[in-house]
Amino acid sequence: MAAEHALPSALAHFDPAELLDALSTGIVMLDAQLCAVYANVAAQDLLAFSLNQARGRPFSDFLHDANGLPAILRRALATGEGITDRELVVRPAAAPRETRTLDVTITPLAGLTGRHLLLELADTTQRQRISRETDLLARLDGSRLMVRQLAHEIKNPLGGLRGAAQLLERELPAPALKEYTRVIIGEADRLAALVDSISGPNRAPAKSELNIHEICEHVYHLLRAEAAPTISIERDYDPSLPNAMLDRHQLIQALLNVARNALQAQGDLGTLVLRTRARTHVSIGSVLHRLVASIEVEDHGPGVPPHLRSSIFYPLVTGRANGTGLGLAVAQELATRNGGIIEFESETGRTVFTLLLPLGVDV
Repeated sequence: MAAEHALPSALAHFDPAELLDALSTGIVMLDAQLCAVYANVAAQDLLAFSLNQARGRPFSDFLHDANGLPAILRRALATGEGITDRELVVRPAAAPRETRTLDVTITPLAGLTGRHLLLELADTTQRQRISRETDLLARLDGSRLMVRQLAHEIKNPLGGLRGAAQLLERELPAPALKEYTRVIIGEADRLAALVDSISGPNRAPAKSELNIHEICEHVYHLLRAEAAPTISIERDYDPSLPNAMLDRHQLIQALLNVARNALQAQGDLGTLVLRTRARTHVSIGSVLHRLVASIEVEDHGPGVPPHLRSSIFYPLVTGRANGTGLGLAVAQELATRNGGIIEFESETGRTVFTLLLPLGVDV
């Protein structure tokens, strides 16, 4: 019997607010006017507000894009029935560029002071991101195998075509006629090089200790030489970023492909930002890393068309009439060869491609 009463007795020494603040799930209490009465620390962090700031104000004031949440709250208040909504996407008003994916459970409470709503907010953003990346990596593996098999089948007849053109060139008597065989040989070589680009790099990474900002500066100078004078290229570096074991040439090529894509998306007018940050406890696929480097390339172009967002990293997928659809596919291949991944978020007027690269020991 003593053991049965030990836990309640121990809990009696704790402040209920301290217990709620220890939870990783966000807890919010709203009154009948849907104004905040209480929010624990997890909820404040999740929605980027403070309790002192929120108390007595409509909860919707702290949501830039609530995706229907206020309507769901009003329905729960009116009916008195609990509601659960999975994978609801919201944007905090204080951080409108950051999206949160939440599982929301709403429980109506009736007390002496009137009806209240208890909100439980479970952040599933990371879970969704891991699921999305795992799916992307699996699809890329399948796409890579298919493309390499196709490349092999294409290069065999190209080699025969080139060899036949060389033999024919030796038999032709007139130099003018040989010009045609040179065109055939040249086009066969061009197609072979294109197939090699589609199938991706074949060599394993030659890793060495690198200063990531040196790589960013190298890419910056290449971009500055290519970009129109009306394009502004800004740098926003995190000086705390440590060195990393990566393949220098592959990293330069991956970052350059992403940045060139951003330049082309803006035309001759706009701003491109190269930004670095150190991020902790980030999953890349199924592996959790203590520390990763985040290299962001931000542009203010029209954004990635919605119909391309699920396939933008696949070979031959492009939104430009004159695009080859190889730049981002090769960049993603190079990133994954170095243990990283490229993500993106896009809306009209702002697109950010983020190259995540591991810096330390896996958790």
